[in-house]
Amino acid sequence: MVGAAIVGLGWWGQNIVRELASSERIRPVLGVDPEPVGREQARALGLDATAQLQDALDDPRVDAVVLCSPHRFHSAQIIAAAQAGKHVFCEKPFCTTSAEADAAIAAVEAAGVRLGIGHERRFEPPVIELQTRCRTGELGVPLVFEGNFSQDKFLALPPDNWRLSATEAPVGPLSATGIHLVDLAISILGEPNEVWARLSTRATSFANGDTLSITLGFPGGATATITAILTTPFVGRVCVLGSDGWMEIRDRSHPESPAGWDVTTMHRRDGREERFVPPGAAVRDNLERFADAVEGVGDYPVTTAEIRANVRAFEAISRSAETGEVERLDRA
Repeated sequence: MVGAAIVGLGWWGQNIVRELASSERIRPVLGVDPEPVGREQARALGLDATAQLQDALDDPRVDAVVLCSPHRFHSAQIIAAAQAGKHVFCEKPFCTTSAEADAAIAAVEAAGVRLGIGHERRFEPPVIELQTRCRTGELGVPLVFEGNFSQDKFLALPPDNWRLSATEAPVGPLSATGIHLVDLAISILGEPNEVWARLSTRATSFANGDTLSITLGFPGGATATITAILTTPFVGRVCVLGSDGWMEIRDRSHPESPAGWDVTTMHRRDGREERFVPPGAAVRDNLERFADAVEGVGDYPVTTAEIRANVRAFEAISRSAETGEVERLDRA
């Protein structure tokens, strides 16, 4: 059993604690939040609580930290945890700049600790199936990745919430939901080499935008088109179009409370198939795979190269959203 400190007890940090309540692999033992209300939430969930990350790093019960803090703190917190010998699971986005990501990954590698990332969509059963179909060539050559991950949960937030801040959460629809789809596109098509993005605020007063469209270009000519909106009622869809067939996944509910997926596949040889895939516990599965890696009984499926590629894409998308220009990603 891996003992974990949950750093940041806002909406998602509380959700992590609840998700791990039934886990036999990783157990929250401490909550860390600089705000009194966050520490109250930790205690209400049955955890000891502290305002200082250092307390978690000094605590022998803590094998790993799970970072649910605002993005700008991630790099420094990862470095501090790694240097203290603690394994690190970091919510997305891992970092918002390549320099921060490189420093954090270097610290993790130097310390020899394990690294996990909050891209739980990779652990959804139909997404695992889609990745397998693409990897084995069942769909032929993957040509286009299409994705939409939109939701309206942020409409209930007060205007001063950090998730609506252009500095704390730049390119809001990207850091909130779109980055999950960027990660999935990278897992299937590799690292992009060019990006075009358009960000606007059309239906809210969000300082970091409410509507985002992204086009990612990949070496060899594959393309990903991604949409993320912060005012549309929830809709989630992923589709890969290949030379021999295609597969589409439609979410029935927000991943916070999964209700399963409607999956359609079409293959030139086998025709069309439509089916329902029942819900799975992707958030917990991700953290338990991380715990397996911590204890040396399994590999963690998201590589540091993919984490770094995701941050590089995030940075390029942010530049393109500001300039309106196509941004090139030179190989690292």
